[in-house]
Amino acid sequence: MTTYVLVPGFWLGAWAWDAVAAELRVAGHEVHPVDLGHEPDATAESHVDDVLQVLEKVGPAVLVGHSGGGPVCAAAAERARDRVTRLVFVDTGPLPDDVPQVDFNPPEAQEWIRARIADHGGVQPMPTCAEFAQLGTSTAGLDDETFAELHARALAEPAGVVLTGARRGTPDPTLPKTVVACSFTQAQARELIAAGVPAFAEMAGPEWSFAELPTGHWPMLSEPAALARLLAGLGDPA
Repeated sequence: MTTYVLVPGFWLGAWAWDAVAAELRVAGHEVHPVDLGHEPDATAESHVDDVLQVLEKVGPAVLVGHSGGGPVCAAAAERARDRVTRLVFVDTGPLPDDVPQVDFNPPEAQEWIRARIADHGGVQPMPTCAEFAQLGTSTAGLDDETFAELHARALAEPAGVVLTGARRGTPDPTLPKTVVACSFTQAQARELIAAGVPAFAEMAGPEWSFAELPTGHWPMLSEPAALARLLAGLGDPA
């Protein structure tokens, strides 16, 4: 049996992992999906604290972060190294110390996101399908009904979550790290690593591996059974 802590990306709650968690539990694993705070004063740092609180309670676990949860999990794993047996990034990666998620986007997208937050009283609502297409975020694998449900359940992200970064610790090269590539390929990631792109450059270390699951940016909704099998296959390296 392996213990999994599943951290959602922007706009999502623990519910986003329901289908994946069910598959893992049927296979005999212990699963703890995380609800990250969406209070007005929430920040990337408070999200790290949310994850650390769960890790303290459940013991050593495979820590899985999706999208905006990836940098949060990287920081949490470095602060609670003894509680994490493997770090998994689902269609995401780490960011350097204190670099906010908004900086991962190209300049024009950053400008749009900041304007969106200003226009909505300090929060960023989840974009529409058309807006995601303009931002370059793939919704492949989600039919209209599924995306509509996702959008209806989404919670707006407070400005502090989008515009602030998490404090990193010291990366441990003995901690296995896996990227589940969904809306990009391993080959594309390797190109970005070679180019020194901040969200990918760290992946050059020998402790990093890649697993491809071709679909859109939300594999827990578009391919939950396949994602669960992939996570179960990673398991506990011990």
